[in-house]
Amino acid sequence: MAELIRVESIAQAHEMFQIGKPKHPLVTVIYHNTPHMNRDYGDFRYAIDLYQIALKDLHKGQFGYGRSSYDFEEGVMVFTGPGQVLTAGKVDYKPESKGWVLFFHPDLIRKSHLGTHIHEYNFFSYEVNEALHLSDEEKNSLTALVKQIDKELNQNLDKHSQKLIISNIELLLDYCTRYYDRQFLTRTNLNKDIVIQLDRLLRSYYQSDQPLEKGVPTVAFCGEQLHLSPKYLSDLLKKETGNNAQQHIQKFLINKAKTQLLGTGDPISQIAYSLGFEYPQHFSKLFKNKTGMSPAEYRSLN
Repeated sequence: MAELIRVESIAQAHEMFQIGKPKHPLVTVIYHNTPHMNRDYGDFRYAIDLYQIALKDLHKGQFGYGRSSYDFEEGVMVFTGPGQVLTAGKVDYKPESKGWVLFFHPDLIRKSHLGTHIHEYNFFSYEVNEALHLSDEEKNSLTALVKQIDKELNQNLDKHSQKLIISNIELLLDYCTRYYDRQFLTRTNLNKDIVIQLDRLLRSYYQSDQPLEKGVPTVAFCGEQLHLSPKYLSDLLKKETGNNAQQHIQKFLINKAKTQLLGTGDPISQIAYSLGFEYPQHFSKLFKNKTGMSPAEYRSLN
């Protein structure tokens, strides 16, 4: 396995790209046309303890994040949170590339509003093949915000600098949230196929012995089977059905439980075990939470 190199600071990120010292210890903007960016990064894996937002504008090249790799041949955006592992072989950026990468350390935002809400931007946990595809207008809008951050970094830092930098990062992320919503909407046919695949997966799961062996299917399990990250799957379902992935699984469970309660005389505990619950009381609690009735009350009404 390739050697793992840990990047814990902005300064180390600059060393990785073989460029000069950063202007700020906690945040930097690096453009694709920066000298030394076009090179072979060798057989290394980089564990980066920074947030990374990147507009990839490659002529050719392959990047890997986490478990997935992706050949970038067009402008797309990827987001990675601290602890993600990046791999990169030989990278060839277009001479006129308008791509860039924004790195910021968690300490930059720790005491800010963004630091409190950064977890709400689920795309930091998406896989790289779930990248954000942008129109030219969208690219220009986001690049303008990044250039504003870079402008702050290249002038004398004062007491307002950090607040303005963080505000622009948060605005950038809010625009990316809007653009992801647009992407989910424009890919609605593909998304509907994934909903169908998920329901087929759940039916197949409960036609096997897996509930007794593995328990109630998790969002992580379903995402892995569908080759999607858990949060991307959840966000996709929320946009398409109104329910996130956990709610979708629970809805499937409740409907299956209702069928068994009315269609069989099996004890409630047996039904709970067949659905993958380790303890029947956990099943009863979920059922009552979702229907307003206990399993026994629901059965007695019919």
